Amino acid sequence: MIAYARDEIIPATEVARNFSSVFKSLVDGAKDRIAIAKNNKLELVVLPIEEYERLKEIADLAEHIEIYKTVTERTAKDTGVRIGMSDMMNRFGVNEADVLN
Repeated sequence: MIAYARDEIIPATEVARNFSSVFKSLVDGAKDRIAIAKNNKLELVVLPIEEYERLKEIADLAEHIEIYKTVTERTAKDTGVRIGMSDMMNRFGVNEADVLN
């Protein structure tokens, strides 16, 4: 779990009342993030757009790495045997009408 500094956690009601100052603190770089709490429970984190985009790129890269690993593992285990679609449909009792609907 991520830890937040006391000054990074703001109640939702305070954010609603002082949105412009919260917004300014993020845009000016005074704060890296703001965690918004409602009923003493953290509900949201607000980040500057540059940080969000950086995190999104990292998440996308992690997804690509995971896909690469899966493809590599499957390629290593490839027996070269291929099953046609009609054979697969017969194996599972599916007909063309089922697939098209």
